[in-house]
Amino acid sequence: MGRGKIEIKRIENSTNRQVTFSKRRGGLLKKAHELAVLCDAQLGLIIFSSTGKMFEYCSSPLNMRQIIERYQKVAGIRIQEYDNQQIFNEMTRMKNETDNLQASMRRFTGEDLSCLHYNDLEQLEQQLENSVNKIRTRKFIT
Repeated sequence: MGRGKIEIKRIENSTNRQVTFSKRRGGLLKKAHELAVLCDAQLGLIIFSSTGKMFEYCSSPLNMRQIIERYQKVAGIRIQEYDNQQIFNEMTRMKNETDNLQASMRRFTGEDLSCLHYNDLEQLEQQLENSVNKIRTRKFIT
């Protein structure tokens, strides 16, 4: 007795969907391996589950990086790679900006004022007065 055809649509029950995903993922990985061995094909397969988990298969002797580089060469596209130093510099810049913003917030709430000079205190007072005036203006307009 053969299996009945199923309608291809999203499985609503999450448990059934996960079981089906696991079984079909296994079958797909097996088919990829068979294709690579029987036909001497070079292939890479990447699967992301609905929960964000990644599964991959890459035919030997290549690794996934080599497969992707070959794809990029043939397709004429380039996936941007980032220099570690560039990323480190950007992260450092963002951390400094975050620290400065947090220090400003503490000053606006009256904390951490002991290290400020007189000119900085006057500037902070002016900023607070401007903010209060804007709020009053909005309050009376509406």
